[in-house]
Amino acid sequence: MQPRLKMRLGDLLVHENIVTSEQLDSALSAQRSSGRKLGDTLIDLGFISEPQLLRFLAQQLNIPFLDITQRRIDPEQAQLIPEAYARRYRALVLEADDEEVLLGMSDPTDLGGLDQLGPLVAPRNIELAIVQENQMLEAFDSVYRRTQDIASFAEKLGEEYADEADFELSALDDTTSDATVVKLLHSIFEDAVQVRASDIHIEPDEKILRIRQRVDGVLQENTLNQVKIASALVLRLKLMSGLDISEKRIPQDGRFNIKVKGHVLDVRVSTMPVANGEAVVMRLLDQSAGLLTLDQTGMPDAMAEKFRAAINRPHGMILVTGPTGSGKTTTLYGALSELNKPDLKIITAEDPIEYRLPRINQVQVNSKIGLDFAAILRTTLRQDPDIIMVGEMRDQETVEIGLRGALTGHLVLSTLHTNDSVTSAIRLIDMGAAPYLVATSLRGVLAQRLVRRVCENCKQEKAPSAQEQAWVGFLKPELTNASFYKGRGCNSCNHTGYKGRIGVFEFLEMNEDMMEALRDDNTQGFVDATKANKDFVPLSHMALDYAAEGKTSLDEVFKVAEFVPEVVNH
Repeated sequence: MQPRLKMRLGDLLVHENIVTSEQLDSALSAQRSSGRKLGDTLIDLGFISEPQLLRFLAQQLNIPFLDITQRRIDPEQAQLIPEAYARRYRALVLEADDEEVLLGMSDPTDLGGLDQLGPLVAPRNIELAIVQENQMLEAFDSVYRRTQDIASFAEKLGEEYADEADFELSALDDTTSDATVVKLLHSIFEDAVQVRASDIHIEPDEKILRIRQRVDGVLQENTLNQVKIASALVLRLKLMSGLDISEKRIPQDGRFNIKVKGHVLDVRVSTMPVANGEAVVMRLLDQSAGLLTLDQTGMPDAMAEKFRAAINRPHGMILVTGPTGSGKTTTLYGALSELNKPDLKIITAEDPIEYRLPRINQVQVNSKIGLDFAAILRTTLRQDPDIIMVGEMRDQETVEIGLRGALTGHLVLSTLHTNDSVTSAIRLIDMGAAPYLVATSLRGVLAQRLVRRVCENCKQEKAPSAQEQAWVGFLKPELTNASFYKGRGCNSCNHTGYKGRIGVFEFLEMNEDMMEALRDDNTQGFVDATKANKDFVPLSHMALDYAAEGKTSLDEVFKVAEFVPEVVNH
């Protein structure tokens, strides 16, 4: 039975003293200008909250108001209503059997929508429930995954072509823009955007094809039985990336742009020959999201202030360190955006150039023609720069030129693959740089990691184990009795317990004791001087503070400071 209000919504809200007559008049006036629904207008104007409005409607219509973040929704049952209809009418099948459907709607008074949805679930009867719109939108991304489309297109592609030669002809035919392989790839990209994946891995095995997505730093796997279609996918991706499609014996790197669900993606492609064909890894950079500023990286204010002061010095080297995927490049781009002013000449050497920045001279590394970091850096120093950014300190020559550039009046920014800031200076010396040069030129090192955020919708307290408690006591005794949390898993976080990531940082500023130890090539003295610096907060301490604040879990902290439990056990 379709719900009906005996009075108009605005009059009901005034009658129940939820809004005033003046507020209703203001909302009606705004509604005439915007064309939006009255309920949405009242919420936008701050006269009523969405939960308050929905609870009131539920009471008037005698239907339940449900929090679906804690409810497990069956994707197969949700498919009773196609995604286009679900998103248009803000409706989601929460439960279904042969006779009845529990249908969640953000506006159950939308009679036109109910008329359209009824035939889709017939002959089942509809029982209505009210659901918050933001919860429903999150649920859509979880239940309307592209996995069924991917499997369907993969099966169709496997049926269309009998052998690899047919695949190659299909991939070479650019006129078949509606070819199944194109639809399959588009579905793969759509699914990746929907779950906020940073990477897509296409991996042919002996009998199956694996498509894995890295979401919040963790891979999620989907398998397809049509392993022979891998060559079609690789060939099409090579064509899109401008790679040599006839070369399958050596790795290749390329890139292309694609627009998916309103997002402009810059896709970096890396192919590699493996036992059962070629594996492809694609890094997805959302160009439409724009660059993060330093304030948006999540760096604590006090640390951001120190880092900002360091990058605004006229000369010296600043390093950003961490493993692959820890956000080093994002932080460097944030720094460059802040430094990008008309009175400063900035030149970068990158491999690859991830974001195009105005006014900055960005140079792409091309090792095939000898244009490596060292070669670019040598030329850069003759281009009268104020600031130089080197994508990575990879070898002795690059390190030495960078350090000498910092010594001769330039600010040099770069990245290094080390586990923490303390070992970075030592690593430069290990790479062949003269200790006195490192001591004189290096001004600061920012180390960072990304840890997963505990999902706010399903966060619950979790008592630490005896070993975890001992570890916490060893690291920060004041947090021994602190409360810690973990996500139970819900629709909002795709039942992982985590949603999104947060940066963990440590910033090491060089002082006289540290520089003296480096000049003497005294590694242990440098480490001791770092520990004696009261202003230095290690990564593990910051991560543990986040865990005590409920932002992340102890499991995630272990990944940042995995050496600590060994110390505790001994």
